[in-house]
Amino acid sequence: MTTYKLTALVVASILGLAACGNEATTQQHTQKQQTHSTVSKPVVYQVFTRLFGNTNTTNKPWGTLEENGVGKFADFDDAALKGIKELGTTHIWYTGVPRHALVTDYTHYGLSQDDPDVVKGRAGSPYAVKDYYDVNPDLAINPERRLEEFVELIERTHQHGMKVIIDIVPNHVARNYDSVAKPKGIKDFGAEDDTTQAYVRDNNFYYVTGQSFQVPTSEGYQVLGGQPHPLADNHFDETPAKWTGNGAREAKPDINDWYETVKINYGVKPDGSYDFPTLPADYASKDYRAHYAFWQDKDLPNSWYKFRDIALYWLDKGVDGFRYDMAEMVPVEFWSFLNSSIKMQKADAFILAEVYNPSLYRPYIQQGKMDYLYDKVGFYDTVKAVMQGKQPATSIFDIQSEVADIEEHMLHFLENHDEQRIASPDFAGSSEKGKPAMVVSTLMTRSPTLLYFGQAVGEDGSEDAGFGDPTRTSIFDYVGVPAHQAWMNDGKFDGGALTKEQAELRAYYTKLMSLNTLPAIVGGDMQAVELTGSEQVIAFTRKLGQQLVLVVSNFSQASQTVSFTLNATQLTTLNHTSLTLTDNLESHADIVISDLTKQAPIQLKLNGLSSAVYTLKADYE
Repeated sequence: MTTYKLTALVVASILGLAACGNEATTQQHTQKQQTHSTVSKPVVYQVFTRLFGNTNTTNKPWGTLEENGVGKFADFDDAALKGIKELGTTHIWYTGVPRHALVTDYTHYGLSQDDPDVVKGRAGSPYAVKDYYDVNPDLAINPERRLEEFVELIERTHQHGMKVIIDIVPNHVARNYDSVAKPKGIKDFGAEDDTTQAYVRDNNFYYVTGQSFQVPTSEGYQVLGGQPHPLADNHFDETPAKWTGNGAREAKPDINDWYETVKINYGVKPDGSYDFPTLPADYASKDYRAHYAFWQDKDLPNSWYKFRDIALYWLDKGVDGFRYDMAEMVPVEFWSFLNSSIKMQKADAFILAEVYNPSLYRPYIQQGKMDYLYDKVGFYDTVKAVMQGKQPATSIFDIQSEVADIEEHMLHFLENHDEQRIASPDFAGSSEKGKPAMVVSTLMTRSPTLLYFGQAVGEDGSEDAGFGDPTRTSIFDYVGVPAHQAWMNDGKFDGGALTKEQAELRAYYTKLMSLNTLPAIVGGDMQAVELTGSEQVIAFTRKLGQQLVLVVSNFSQASQTVSFTLNATQLTTLNHTSLTLTDNLESHADIVISDLTKQAPIQLKLNGLSSAVYTLKADYE
């Protein structure tokens, strides 16, 4: 992997792009004390922890842990972590760590048995958390040491130069929340609720008073696929019924509701009005310290404090940040309170939120103090449409311009646990079609990048695992992940069982992600390049100081020839009378511009699904 070294002044200017006020001054002062630093855009590697180390290939639909196998914390050994680091990873998002409801019996470890009538799949949803102070016993070699094994994994990850992210799901918890690991003095969610009232500000849940919960039914669904279980009796004891996680208020939710979860009350009344103070408008421009100070003398709903205590607990264990599920379903004021509390304890904590409503992007970044949001409804959806031939490649510029002012806060991805695999027939049908899309997604802006495990070896998500639907790797079932298992190579994590095509794809991803250390990619401005010859080719430049990066990507499966010129804005300030640009990705021929004043047209032929990433021929030292 090529590493581009930056001087202290350049480092400070890059890192200051996302900072403001006193925070920027502090960062710059710190960086100026360094002589040289290596800076990379954040790369988040999302791994479904339960699936990562599983070498079992049985893949029986609705299979048990014993039949289909399960991965462990210990599977992330030095070889595995080295392989993850090779993809340019700065942060590993260990998905599914907090203990959630599942069907496997752990009663002999003092854990209550979960009712399959309110568990999705046999392995359970990672977003139906049952104990926020505990971890999933499936993931431990010795379930009695499950927390210690996770802390050891945190330490190993840090030793390999990467940081750790876990999920927090503030909108909802498992319907049978029951913490056995909570610290002394901590009360369970709902333990002190007044269940005679539909809403009380300090209740943790909302209630359907006078009615008992009824398990949802559907002609097309059988619990555990119809396999017998002593608790699979279409009954779950809950009186009074609680509101369901997605906000459904009926005692019997629909089968498509998040019926395995219950919604958390943050002091939002059933009519939608707030039972807590709101932030003054000018706090959108204030830093986390000011937000923290604002909340200190306020009387706030009980749930706010419960989640603050949970987040600080995990920071104390060594966790470096959090990914928040469905953050837009929780009021922005709570996020201001929680995130400022987190930042006061760990200023560089990595905070990523799932938000799908573009009208909320700026409030959740500026008022809610989120570091990063999903750029799904916008960038991802547009890139997917381009990959499927439904839109011209230049439409990516149009959608990107809508978030240009907050681009460094918008996380780019092509796969995650919610989305279809690129190679699945309902998405692109080929992992090769993901190559130009990944080039554009990774290099176009200052946005961080997320990679999903198995993506770099062409995983297609085709397994019929049980509850989970093919095209997405199931998050609800015990299952093996075939292409990823080939890279694992029976625990060697050396790619020894990959096909030639899979190995070449991983090498391509590795080379691409190494370009995240280019100074212009870390902090440079993007400018579109107008070209002629094809609607399926996109070109842009990134520029910072004396570094110019030119990216050209062909989304078509057929070769394309395009013509373009680099304008005065893209070429000025470069201390050259002529330029030679060399491709860092696929070894296309050099581009020579002999006279910068003439702006002569450049003609370039790209093979199908091919990209070029040109930089000035001189290396940056």
